[in-house]
Amino acid sequence: MAPQNKIALITGGSRGLGKNAAMRLAEKGIDIVLTYVSKETEANNVVSELKSSGVNAATLRLDVSDISSFDSFSAELTSLLREQFQVERFDFLVNNAGTGATIPFLSVTEENFDELMNVHFKGVFFLTQKLVGIMNDGGSIINLSSGTTRMCNPGYVVYASMKGGVEVLTRYMAKELGPRKIRVNIVAPGAVETDFNNAIIRNNPEIKNRIASNTALGRVGEPDDIGGVIAFLCSAEAGWINGQRIEVSGGVWL
Repeated sequence: MAPQNKIALITGGSRGLGKNAAMRLAEKGIDIVLTYVSKETEANNVVSELKSSGVNAATLRLDVSDISSFDSFSAELTSLLREQFQVERFDFLVNNAGTGATIPFLSVTEENFDELMNVHFKGVFFLTQKLVGIMNDGGSIINLSSGTTRMCNPGYVVYASMKGGVEVLTRYMAKELGPRKIRVNIVAPGAVETDFNNAIIRNNPEIKNRIASNTALGRVGEPDDIGGVIAFLCSAEAGWINGQRIEVSGGVWL
């Protein structure tokens, strides 16, 4: 009998960084479960691409801001793993799902704050807490942060604050899950040309050029710059990397 492929769960995998991470993990022969919240057609298209590449893949709907849905999501995931993958557990969790908003500090409302907190911090905290019980020992968790936790970009005060919280959370997860040999790291992309935050980089040449001119490698990031790092952190070669923040920004504002 052929050995069972390892399985990665990627939240927000219908496009952008999540899609790229899925494709790069598939290159390593890792099966994929990806989640979407509204882009079902796009998510199904990614699954078709993944299956064409030779791995098993599936989608599930998940709103990471709806903590009350995590029990039912865990049950759905367990059923999916049994029925489609013939296993009880998965190996890698990539907490990628997120939304963006550019709001100056003095304009932030409690509603703005809660929306970003639920998606970027509270959701990551409680989803991981819920799912780690069906992860294999020796697996890996990759959280997504942002270069804005190191450099201040006006308008990102809430978003960056939540990502800063996840950076601390990552170190605590690494410490507390260490007895199960589950590694936990955080990837902090710089500016990446995706649909994120209404495609703010792609749609604003002035912003794009300003960031590129302040980046050592002379350009903004692309999804393919990030997905390979996430895939690496799920590999045996990264087996001694734990509790680390890895910025993937081309050397912006050094």
